[in-house]
Amino acid sequence: MVKESTLAAVPALIAHYAPLAACEKDLREAVIALCESYRAGHKLIVCGNGGSASDSEHIVGELMKGFLLPRRLDGRIAEKIRAVCPEEADYFLENLQGTLPALSLVNQVALNTAFANDQAPDLSFAQQILGMGEPGDVLLAISTSGNSKNVLYAIQMAHVRSMKVIALTGRTGGRIAERNLADIAIRVPSDETYRIQEYHLPVYHMLCIAAENEFFGA
Repeated sequence: MVKESTLAAVPALIAHYAPLAACEKDLREAVIALCESYRAGHKLIVCGNGGSASDSEHIVGELMKGFLLPRRLDGRIAEKIRAVCPEEADYFLENLQGTLPALSLVNQVALNTAFANDQAPDLSFAQQILGMGEPGDVLLAISTSGNSKNVLYAIQMAHVRSMKVIALTGRTGGRIAERNLADIAIRVPSDETYRIQEYHLPVYHMLCIAAENEFFGA
């Protein structure tokens, strides 16, 4: 069960961005899916192109370190740090933070360019999913149009790897929606690329806030 205070991130988001009420059910389902995956010891993988590639990096930055809440290390980890690294333990424990494992597929420059050159440019995300995706992981696939081929192929490979897929798109959802490729499709209420991106940011911030609250909140 996900905490009520975690799910409260959804109406809090809608209170600031009223048009996102159209996505409320999918936003709630995305929070639950992400938290359940983390609770089971899995990770989030994110991909997108252009501005959505930057969003992918942004999301990983919010999840892999403290965002809004302090993230003290788990007691067992702290004990092991003291046992393994006694001289640096105080420094580590003062500065290292609890993490929510997340991986962006867009920053693997050598791999992406090598695969694009040697094989197929639009399959570089799919190749990484094949290699690093595990059953129970979540793929957050970002495409303002819902038509990005490399994102579509990543989604398909995520299903091959028994991952859950959350798509973040514009109003129509494009081919992702037409082919019903996502387990959860958050289709923000705009058809203009820059407006879609403006909605995407508070949506993924909400997901990060919710996950952080679930595992590091009071």
